[in-house]
Amino acid sequence: MTGGLLRDTKMERISRGGTFFLKVVFPASWFGFLSLFLIVGALGDEWKRPIPIFLIQPLVMMAFGYILFRKLVWNLADEVRDGGSYLLVRKGSVEQRVLLTNVMNVSVSQFTNPRRLTLRLRRPCELGDEITFILKQPTFQLNPFARNAIAEDLLKRVDAARGCGAAA
Repeated sequence: MTGGLLRDTKMERISRGGTFFLKVVFPASWFGFLSLFLIVGALGDEWKRPIPIFLIQPLVMMAFGYILFRKLVWNLADEVRDGGSYLLVRKGSVEQRVLLTNVMNVSVSQFTNPRRLTLRLRRPCELGDEITFILKQPTFQLNPFARNAIAEDLLKRVDAARGCGAAA
């Protein structure tokens, strides 16, 4: 589903901005710095023989960075807006409407900064069976274990949309 749905609406944004920096700028600088280190290590030896540690270490760091970026960064949605009974999600050029009734599970990471929210879907959409994005932090909190109000609200609404809400 394309056509600028996210740009044309006045719905509340529940994801934090800055994914371009996380997904493009930071990895490019990471791999660029390590490539430079690798080149200097290969060419900068006074005996014209590279020292193995200066070649192996950047390659290990590149592999480690690739795995971390793939698992934690490159799968993030660029923008998520709340439409009440659905969410509008944009990842790259793909825009998808996700009904809250299609959400199976809502989970929030506790030990990553920034916090990531993952929606596990009952039926996969164009974006897959999981949608992950960085939560907007509504207010400053000193407690790193405090619950995020946006995530709590979303969890309650998903529960109600599935008809699982307990009668009071």
